[in-house]
Amino acid sequence: MSIRDATVDDVDEILALITELAEFEELAGHVVCTTDDLHRDLFGPGAVVQVSLVVDDDATVAGMALWFPSFSTFLGRSGIWLEDLFVREPYRRRGYGRALLDNLRARTDGRVEWEVLDWNHRAIDFYETLGASPVVGWTKYRWV
Repeated sequence: MSIRDATVDDVDEILALITELAEFEELAGHVVCTTDDLHRDLFGPGAVVQVSLVVDDDATVAGMALWFPSFSTFLGRSGIWLEDLFVREPYRRRGYGRALLDNLRARTDGRVEWEVLDWNHRAIDFYETLGASPVVGWTKYRWV
């Protein structure tokens, strides 16, 4: 297994991973992202997001971490917001998710933060084995 940053040649695979994640979360009808969107926002002049891919020994893309830099005014340093962590079913429980998170942790001495669906107990249990914990007292807002 290896971790690498996505390249422009990975755009179709990244969109497939996003679609598979949405299916897992029972939100497939919500995906409107296109390969053009990914080209623009991952590799265009104003790129705003990055993708780290975990690749199995057989060269198959097994999963991804889609993330972007963040900043904590209280810490006075940059961090990472993990938007999506996804490992394909056949590759789960092999340490790939942990490898992706370790890769992100190594990229910053600030915070690595993310959200998890309340019903995803396998993920919650996994995150807690890392020493991660929910942020008590904060409520998520969304303006669309």
